[in-house]
Amino acid sequence: MPLVGHQLHHTSPFSLCRIPKPLHQLFFSSMEAHNNNSIHIDQLQNAPQTLENYPVPLSPPPPLISKDLELNRALTASSKSAMFSLSRNDVLFEDEWLIAVNKPHGIYCESILSSVPNLLLNKIDQGKQVNLQEFHLSNRLDRDTSGVTVITKSHKVAAKLVKAFTDHMVNKTYIAFCVGTVPKWENIILKSGHGRSKHGAWRVYAYSDVGRTLPGGSSIRDMETLLEVISVNGKGCSQEFSGVEKQGENIIVVEEKSEITNDIKKAEVLVRAHPSSGRTHQIRLHCQYLGIPIRGDVKYDGVYEWKDEKYEGHELHAESLSFEHPVTGHPVFIRAPLPLWASQALAELSS
Repeated sequence: MPLVGHQLHHTSPFSLCRIPKPLHQLFFSSMEAHNNNSIHIDQLQNAPQTLENYPVPLSPPPPLISKDLELNRALTASSKSAMFSLSRNDVLFEDEWLIAVNKPHGIYCESILSSVPNLLLNKIDQGKQVNLQEFHLSNRLDRDTSGVTVITKSHKVAAKLVKAFTDHMVNKTYIAFCVGTVPKWENIILKSGHGRSKHGAWRVYAYSDVGRTLPGGSSIRDMETLLEVISVNGKGCSQEFSGVEKQGENIIVVEEKSEITNDIKKAEVLVRAHPSSGRTHQIRLHCQYLGIPIRGDVKYDGVYEWKDEKYEGHELHAESLSFEHPVTGHPVFIRAPLPLWASQALAELSS
């Protein structure tokens, strides 16, 4: 409310002096108009943004082919997940407070969590009681992403480990099989914005848009990934990049749409990713932006068919996690065995 209106309501100087009636009416009429104008301005400032005013995503929307393929994959994964159960062979690490398992491709994380109690009940745990109500997923992997998944066994430990993830105190490595344009870099750091578009799909946004509001009320958040090329068409970096001047880490701060076209001759690119943040579909989005979408990742321009073979999911593997133990303070390093596609790619490289 304007200051002068506030004085009229709470103080008495105006009541102590006599204002002629015409002037009195003119004064309050002008004050009413001023207040109405102020309210109108406030309403304009607080009015909902139009679509034209929202930040524009810099990565393309999911292609039309992805809709039916993703639906079929989701139905298949739901059936598999309903029948899934962990075995002791899936366990990568376990102590009194944590258990880490190797999540298979095509299984939802919720099924991993729900099958842990049976796994522990079937184990002779030296008479120790386990509170099955306190299990928590510390990290969530996409349906088709395989690899290290950590489950905590108590609320207190869960809070500490979640904070470590939030504070970027957990080191993560992923390995991905991509098909796209041959990179002109050996390693690169990509910084961008991350958020949902008006249709609900996750998209890359400009780094300068971080903090701005999106349709639906959410905000753009920052995401950062270090990617390094392991091989191109089965050849290591030292071979593939022999004619390229080697430099230190390149840094790209995303402010525009990618200029890389994926229509030219495609190459097989094996990359290792080190995400410093943990946004949904982060590595998949950044690989798409760099022109090397992950094989099978139809949602983000990845090939569905390649060399006469169809792929029923993207090839991304959570290779390792390292962090300070939330209770003991000791360093913990957990590595998951590689899936077949990654083992074959690395075997071809070593041969």
